[in-house]
Amino acid sequence: MKAMILAAGLGTRLRPLTNDRPKALVEVAGRTLLEITLTRLRSFGVHDVIINVHHFADRMIGYLKANQNFGMNIAISREDVLLDTGGGLKKAGWFFLGDATPAAAEQPFILHNVDVLSTIDLARMLQVHAERHALATLAVQHRKTSRALLFDEAGRLYGRQSASSEQAESSRLATQPQARAFSGIHIISPRLLPMLTEVGVFSIIDAYLRVAAQGEKILGFDADPYYWRDLGRPEDLAQAAENLARNVPPASIGTH
Repeated sequence: MKAMILAAGLGTRLRPLTNDRPKALVEVAGRTLLEITLTRLRSFGVHDVIINVHHFADRMIGYLKANQNFGMNIAISREDVLLDTGGGLKKAGWFFLGDATPAAAEQPFILHNVDVLSTIDLARMLQVHAERHALATLAVQHRKTSRALLFDEAGRLYGRQSASSEQAESSRLATQPQARAFSGIHIISPRLLPMLTEVGVFSIIDAYLRVAAQGEKILGFDADPYYWRDLGRPEDLAQAAENLARNVPPASIGTH
């Protein structure tokens, strides 16, 4: 199974910790965010990973080499200009299509932000994704967010609601709309990649909303039962380290 880790960002909210390193190499309880993410992916059967890099890219590459890629097959997608989530995935699309057989090219892959810590059951996400023949499945939660995603009664994405506006951006009406916060973890079918007609810098959420409006199935996966924490600020790192010290979440956070 394959995955992509989104790790190219500048990590501005983590300054001064990111003044001399990429955010992926910031540590929680003595382990880098990148190590935690890779270890967790490997525990779910992921062996082939591509990582996008930009800020202190050479330091990231050196870190992986020094750690023998943590026993995984790792490719690097270097971004001279930050491409955002959608542009970054599109640039790395060759990794999931390449010269693969038709059967292999249909295997879903994981897209995972490097700066989130969770116990979300990726195996269960994959199962739901396959059973419902989704184009993409997004781990979502009930929590405050500046831009909620809107799902219909069948759990399909159909819009977005900005906290700064009472007007929702949606492609249709839903009888039982559900607003959810996105967690930064996706399961994606490779057939999405040729559908990414946007160019340059763009958000994957914008692409999801566009293809959902065209009738494609973008699902929400209920991640409320699981531990999840964004690690975008120094205080978040401190809280996560405290949680780990108290075994909340359980030690399986990085080992499955």
